[in-house]
Amino acid sequence: MDVRSKVYLYQTSVKWTEQRKGTISCAGKPDVQVATPPEFKGHENIWSPEDLFVASANVCLMTTFLAVAERAGLAFTSYESTAEGRLEIVEGKFQFTAITIRPSITLKPGSDAAKAKELIEKAEHNCLISNSMKAAVTLEATIG
Repeated sequence: MDVRSKVYLYQTSVKWTEQRKGTISCAGKPDVQVATPPEFKGHENIWSPEDLFVASANVCLMTTFLAVAERAGLAFTSYESTAEGRLEIVEGKFQFTAITIRPSITLKPGSDAAKAKELIEKAEHNCLISNSMKAAVTLEATIG
């Protein structure tokens, strides 16, 4: 079996704009305004690094699930998910210690709920973002 190493590079830029705000950018994609969160003397209604950290785990689980579900031929009608990250001080430093992701998957009539559960667990196991984090990522799936 021919196994090749795969390496992918992702580049982003950040530019300070004013106060505790900036803009992140990535070639070919829309810019996103970012800021320090209100808990740290920042701004309301603007994405923070903390929001993006938790969202990256949430999005990765969804996209990984979509890939494994497609390969397995799982018929579903919707996928929605919430995620909550726990930020606390550990050894004098702020750190995310846990992220809980709560996907809700609605199956087409006649689809196998046990298979869906197996596939979302496989997606969680193979999610490259959560596999790259120190925080414990917990899955609480609802399948209906």
